[in-house]
Parts: sequence; C-alpha cells; structure tokens
Amino acid sequence: MARQLISSGSTFEDDMAYSRAVVDGEWVFVSGTTGFDYTTMTIADNVVDQAEQCFRNVEVALKEAGASLADVVRIHYILPVASEFSSCWPVMRRYLGEIRPAATMISAGLVDPRMRIEIEVTARKRSAA
Repeated sequence: MARQLISSGSTFEDDMAYSRAVVDGEWVFVSGTTGFDYTTMTIADNVVDQAEQCFRNVEVALKEAGASLADVVRIHYILPVASEFSSCWPVMRRYLGEIRPAATMISAGLVDPRMRIEIEVTARKRSAA
C-alpha cells in the first residue's frame, strides 16, 4: 500500500514542508494541529474555542484518511500555558469520552503566539485490522 499524504490546505504545510496527516497502511499520523480555521486562516482568542477547532480539524484529516476519532489510540496535547489545560477537559470529554486514547500533555512554546493549544494524534484504522 502506498503512503498517502493528506493536506488541509493550510499555508503552514507548504511553508514548513509537512503534511496534515500521513497514512501508512492501517496507521494514520495526524500532525500537530492548531485551532486555526484553515478555510479563513483565522484563530479564536481563547484556548477552549481553539481546542474545539483543533478537534474539528483533526476529524477532517482522519475522515480523509478513512478513519475517525474512534480510531485514535494516542493523543498529545501541547499548550504554552499548562494552567489552561483543565479548561479544555470538557471539550476533550465531548470528543473522546468513550474512546479514551493514551494521552500526554506537554507544556511548550508554539510557533505563533496566538496559538494556545496544539493537538497531535495517531490512529489505527479498524477496517484495516
């Protein structure tokens, strides 16, 4: 099976030479995804709205890869301000409540100071198993 590259159309992907997601067999690797609305290249001011948009962006990439959030086995959350993480928990429960992937939260600076959260996932397509 050939490797499949998925793009969101974000200018960041061209500028930094990466793909929104890469499909390799049954595995889907979604790059760190921020709260930008890639159709308008705008971003909300608060971390909760950004988390919502991150999950919407991840869902789009997974769907294009033939997967869904139900296939996510690993998730990384990256936030510049660790104390903001707990305000994202209700969003996380809405999207992942029954899925419950292995997870890690990392506090680190992000490329653009407007970015308050970045989410990266690994999924394994169940239909390929």
